[in-house]
Formats: sequence, C-alpha cells, structure tokens
Amino acid sequence: MGPTASGKSDLAEQLAGVIDLEIINVDSTLVYRGMDIGTAKPSRLLLEKIPHHLIDIRDPRDAYSAAEFAKDASQLITEIFTRQRLPVLVGGTMLYFKALLQGLSDLPPSDPKIRGELEQTLQQIGLLALHERLQAIDPEAAKKIHPNDPQRTLRALEVYTMTGKKLSELQGQRCSVLSDLSVCNIALMPASRELLHQRIEQRFHIMLHQGFLEEVSALYQRQDLNEQLPAIRAVGYRQAWQYLQGHLSYEAMIEQAITATRQLAKRQLTWLRAWPDVHWLDSDDPALLEKTLEWISRFSQAD
Repeated sequence: MGPTASGKSDLAEQLAGVIDLEIINVDSTLVYRGMDIGTAKPSRLLLEKIPHHLIDIRDPRDAYSAAEFAKDASQLITEIFTRQRLPVLVGGTMLYFKALLQGLSDLPPSDPKIRGELEQTLQQIGLLALHERLQAIDPEAAKKIHPNDPQRTLRALEVYTMTGKKLSELQGQRCSVLSDLSVCNIALMPASRELLHQRIEQRFHIMLHQGFLEEVSALYQRQDLNEQLPAIRAVGYRQAWQYLQGHLSYEAMIEQAITATRQLAKRQLTWLRAWPDVHWLDSDDPALLEKTLEWISRFSQAD
C-alpha cells in the first residue's frame, strides 16, 4: 500500500523476481481499458512477464464498485493459493483494501419512492428537524453525521425506513471475506512529503510527454462518456477533460491536475495512518527489497 507515486509497482516487480507470486491490482483506475498513461498502468511487456489481475476489466463507461472488487479479489486469492503462489495486493485505493480485508456493511440499495418521500419531508420541515428525527431514531449515526449533511442524513433515515434497523447497527455487521487469513500489510512512503510532491509533479509532466492528452482526447471523442463517470473523474483525467472542453487553460490544467493528485496522496496517507498492523518502509531505501523480504519472512514465522 502507499500514496500515489510512492513506488508500489516497482517494489512488486522486484518481489516477483524472488518470490513466486501473482499481483492483484488495488487501484480503481487501472481497471479501465484505454486509460494507460494517466494511470501509470504497467507495460504490456511487464503484464506478460508477471501475472497481473483486475487490470483492463472494465470499459470507462462502466463503474466498478468496492463490493465488486472484494468479491473478485477474494476469488482470485483462492485461485492463486491453489496454484501454490503468493497473492500480492498492490495499489492505493484504500476503500478497496477496506472492502476486502475489513468487509463492507450489507446496506440495501436506495429506494426511489422512500427517498422521494424523505426529500419532500426535508423541504417541508428543514434539514435541522430531519437530523433531530434521526437523532431520536439512531443517536450513534446522528453523532457521526453533520447536521448540515443532507445526503447522509437522508440515507440513514432511508435505511431505517426500509429495514426497521439503525444504520449504525447495520454498519457494525461487517464481515470480511478473508477473515480466516493472515495478511502482511506493508506501506511505502518516501522520506519526506516534499519528495513525494516532487515525484507527483515530475510524473505528470512525464505523462504529458508520453501522450496523456492524446489518450484523454480519444476518450473525449467518444459519444458515450461524460465527466460524471467515475473513470473520467479520476485525478488528471478530470482536469484534462475540462481542458478539452475549453474550461481550463493548458497551464491551469497542469496545475490543477498536480494539486488534485497531491490531495489524493494526502487522503491515502490519512487512511494509512489509521490502518491496523501496517509496517512502514522508506520507498527510497537502497535496501528496500531486502527489508521487504525480511518483514514478509518475519511475518510468516510469527503466523
């Protein structure tokens, strides 16, 4: 695990030279076909050399959820073990890791009729009164939801109306598909935040040189894609899309894409700091591979 541009894929490639492994992608953008440069997707040569999974499995017009990832990844882990290889999860989409390793709560899909009735009530009595209603029904959920957050307030009330159960109760009933397996959690991070920021900026300029705008232009020229889709909302792609629309200048596109990527890295680090049982390694350590192998060995012996 680790923030974007921290060297996760490079380390995984080095590990594949000494461990019989297969890589499972845990990056929500690498699942999309036709999005190669802006996602720093592994080269075709590398994909042929080392078994990779969950890459190029969706068209950009089709969403791919954390729940789908958890199901697909858990099945792959079982299959990889039957081949007597080590499954190695590589990526920075922390929600995917959470869905797989900690489980997702089994919440019902939204009901348009109930949601419509609740939105009508919202218009009639206001958000504060609606939040107070939630507080009376589910104080634990109300405590976590800001009184000025209509979307989450409505969702909590919708779930209660549909199921008769509190949102906080259902969210507490998480079950992981890998509850009987031990997982070695390794996080990569450069020695300083400033170094990571420099890498992010350098990598974006390299992507532009490699033809990133041409890649986004090919997507833009399709008639079935728009900037509301998860694929097009990905950092870099959203800003390039807005540039092609004429909403951003070239310079503003670059600046905003780099800023958005740095903000993504910050969110990833926030997730990781709260992640249980994670072992941090310096991604610039010359002995990174050796220290990673040492930690995996120590973890295996303890297990």
